[in-house]
Amino acid sequence: MLKVGLTGGLASGKSFVGHALVELGCHLIEADRLGHEVILPGGEAFEAVVREFGRGILDPDGTINRKRLAGEVFGKPDRLAVLNGLVHPPVFRREQELMDEYQRVDPRGITVVEAAILIETGSYKRFDRLILVVCDEAIQLERACERGAERAEALARIQRQMPVAEKKKFADYVIDTSGSKEETLRQTRVVYDALRRIEQP
Repeated sequence: MLKVGLTGGLASGKSFVGHALVELGCHLIEADRLGHEVILPGGEAFEAVVREFGRGILDPDGTINRKRLAGEVFGKPDRLAVLNGLVHPPVFRREQELMDEYQRVDPRGITVVEAAILIETGSYKRFDRLILVVCDEAIQLERACERGAERAEALARIQRQMPVAEKKKFADYVIDTSGSKEETLRQTRVVYDALRRIEQP
């Protein structure tokens, strides 16, 4: 099984590309979704996160308010590192369990793991190939605001991310989503065809 990392900045279009790859026949693991699951009540990281960041991050129904939690770590690298240290290990375990399952049912298949900070955390080294999704910063900002982010907050998040030029040094393939959906799908198909041509042991 070929293991492929899929990464990109805030609102860059990586989820769109991920689902396009599923349509082409890949298996997709969304690290962000797993991250949400492990901090749900009963999730592997829930108790530790509440203990570390306090009950003030909880909503009245006892679930973690992710926006409030994000506010606790935004612009505070040390606190973000603590949060990542609590959340990433169970997420990685879940990813591995899913990859093992896909390996079992489809040994010649392609499994794509979509995650925002694969390069920054060094996790990209776990994969056979890395796809980087990029787009024009103005479009990123527009998309983030359409999803409900405040403009200043979205801009600050984009500017804090590793520069695209730096990320490109790590990528095997780059898909630019600045154009039409059709153009993004065309690029995705080209990458998929290239992945299919890779000799698997």
